[in-house]
Amino acid sequence: MTLTFSGAVFDCADPAVVADFWQAALGWSGRETGPHGESVLFPRDGETVLGPPSLVFQRVPEGKAVKNRVHLDFASSGQADDVARLEGLGARRVDVGQSPQDTFVVMADVEGNEFCVLRED
Repeated sequence: MTLTFSGAVFDCADPAVVADFWQAALGWSGRETGPHGESVLFPRDGETVLGPPSLVFQRVPEGKAVKNRVHLDFASSGQADDVARLEGLGARRVDVGQSPQDTFVVMADVEGNEFCVLRED
């Protein structure tokens, strides 16, 4: 048996708002609304080199309380520009103890979910 990664699920207060952020951040045009109000994003042909993963944003009653145990990493050949673009979409930089020598920028999306933008050499 082989496992195939199909996507990641985010618990959030407002799935549509968080999906709007990630749709703009990733440039994915595929979007559906699930039967329980969850927003599902996916890339269409030519929008990703990773294959067919999806991101699902589902409503939960509790707010985010602590640092994520799992987060997404994104490689960037134009890290400073991508970080600025993501900040313009509503993301913010997060200090988790990284040093100035680190080649990644830790950020949080519009509901505080952490992710990293890695400098691609």
